[in-house]
Amino acid sequence: MQTPLVSILIPFKNTEHYLTECLNSIINQTYLNWELIIVDDASSDNSYDIVSAFAKADKRIKLLKNVGSGIINALQLAFKHSSGELITRMDSDDIMRANKIQVLVDKLLVHGKKHVALGLVNYFSKDGIKAGYKSYELWLNALTEKGLNYTEIYKECVIPSPCWMIHRTDFIACDAFEPSRYPEDYDLAFRFYKQGYRCIPCDAVIHDWRDYNTRTSRTHEHYAENHFLELKLHYFLELDYQTNKILVVWGAGKKGKKVAKLLIEKNIPFEWICDNPKKIGKDIYGSTLKAFNLLESFTDTQSIITVANKEDQSEILDYVNGLNMNPIEDYVFFC
Repeated sequence: MQTPLVSILIPFKNTEHYLTECLNSIINQTYLNWELIIVDDASSDNSYDIVSAFAKADKRIKLLKNVGSGIINALQLAFKHSSGELITRMDSDDIMRANKIQVLVDKLLVHGKKHVALGLVNYFSKDGIKAGYKSYELWLNALTEKGLNYTEIYKECVIPSPCWMIHRTDFIACDAFEPSRYPEDYDLAFRFYKQGYRCIPCDAVIHDWRDYNTRTSRTHEHYAENHFLELKLHYFLELDYQTNKILVVWGAGKKGKKVAKLLIEKNIPFEWICDNPKKIGKDIYGSTLKAFNLLESFTDTQSIITVANKEDQSEILDYVNGLNMNPIEDYVFFC
């Protein structure tokens, strides 16, 4: 039975309350052939000392200090010092189920290169999980169970950042952690998509994803909404935009206006539609908002849908399906 070396990469900063539980969950993995490259990103609490004690007790743990600043620099350093045939990432405040590494390794060994192994995740918090995070968990897991993660890649990050594994050569081929674009996990998901790496279906919960008020995705400026929209539009224009079609922006809320403004800055022509009678006919940024049924008068369109309300999204989906439109090819949801 093959047991390739797995490199587990962890950046950490001021997570002293969670590190012991995280590291114990790695040490207790049923799969034994791993190395942990863990990088301190200028912690000011007792985090470094906690990891140092673990590293002294287990030679598979390599503790480094970030020579740069921020999570991307820390991940770049961790990867540089790794040597595993298979690469995975972990967050310092999360918990691995005991079979996590084994499940991911087994899937990659069966499916081979140009695949990404994923697992189902479980959000948890001492204060309870808010509806938005539970909704994300259910949505993400539903995609992962079928390996259909890319079908909704423009909605939200479809690869769970601390729950994937890939062959080292494939990771290098998509530039690893080199691009300094935030959010780095979403950018990586787009690069997996760009390379055509297939997501392997998985029906097992193998990762416990901790939520709390001071976690990076809640507090860091690089995870703000506007960065998501810029990243989404960047890859949409590079990978899926069809210049032979009429580009349509659907929605005139905050996100719709941001997307429209970005397109104007890039000199990309578009039609702008919405289903709000109070906005139809208004001029915004030099573009006149039109009624959504304008789509019926065009023969070839590609829509960026920026409407966030779930009920409205469901109605829009019914409408575009009624027009025999296909996801990605004819429309993408940006939220």
